[in-house]
Amino acid sequence: MTTTTRPTRPTRLGVAALALVAPLSLALSAIGAAEASAHPAASSPSDRQAPDVLPLPAGFQPEGITVGRGDTAYLGSRADGDVVALDLRTGALRTVAQGPGTASVGLKIDQRGRLFVAGGPAGEVRVIDARSGDLLARYALTAGTAPTFINDVVLTREAAWVTDSRNAVLYRIPFGPRGALPAAAEPLPLTGAWVQTPEVNNANGLTTTPDGEALLVVNSSNGTLYRVDPASGAATPVDLGGYVLTNGDGLLREGRTLFVVQNRVNTLAVLHLDRTGTRGSLRTTVTSPAFDVFTTVARSGDRLYLPNARFTTPAEPTTTYDVTSVRVPRRTWPGQRTVNAV
Repeated sequence: MTTTTRPTRPTRLGVAALALVAPLSLALSAIGAAEASAHPAASSPSDRQAPDVLPLPAGFQPEGITVGRGDTAYLGSRADGDVVALDLRTGALRTVAQGPGTASVGLKIDQRGRLFVAGGPAGEVRVIDARSGDLLARYALTAGTAPTFINDVVLTREAAWVTDSRNAVLYRIPFGPRGALPAAAEPLPLTGAWVQTPEVNNANGLTTTPDGEALLVVNSSNGTLYRVDPASGAATPVDLGGYVLTNGDGLLREGRTLFVVQNRVNTLAVLHLDRTGTRGSLRTTVTSPAFDVFTTVARSGDRLYLPNARFTTPAEPTTTYDVTSVRVPRRTWPGQRTVNAV
């Protein structure tokens, strides 16, 4: 049973409420355009009684998930880097690409059907054709920096942005005309109020602010959400009214609603942001007995999909893994279009 808990005291931030819709890309900013990986929700498997739990192969060790067109989600394996496609309606699986023997962590798909896959401790991003499984590009980001953990990805029409959880830096993979892939990625050091804790994961999930002018990055080590200037790397804590995002992991933003995974406490926090992403407030939390250290969240129609990474369970070839599905909390807010413009 899924439990949704709302704070007892309402906050002062916006109260206008429209139904959430799946993100549709529109350009609204001088420095870029809207999210490149969003898809409409018309084909939601939830309309056809989708299963609540979708099994994955034994020993798979999932972490990232992204939803493409139709009923298809894509997941990567921490065990060997395999990328699989999962039919959210039937649970059928197919292998998209064999892994390189190193982890596939966060991943996102764009409208061209390209999967951008974070490589964790390998310090790289791979770009894979979701239809053929062909490797389109490989970016070695860390130039031998150790340790490193390339963790999460967010896509815009202008670039792919990536976090490195072990180093105070983001990476930008800028797109050329018609989305052409570049020869190399560009580092952006995190400065300002950013706090880097040694020997643990720091920068984790990332997305963009509602106005598309900046990035939002959650720091797993201190539970702080930061607003990052995409030009300078200057980071400023987002005022969440005292709420701490303990074990903050994957992020999903739709309009001014931000879903934040808190992995080891098995909680999905739902925040409401102001337009610039400088302030926010907790509106509800979602828990479920089916959550087993889930790491990120994706949406299809009125359902959220959360892969259980099971970090507290020994990872053996026979260990079972799955994706849990829950309904989007009913009392969330505005279905404003999602703008990922940086």
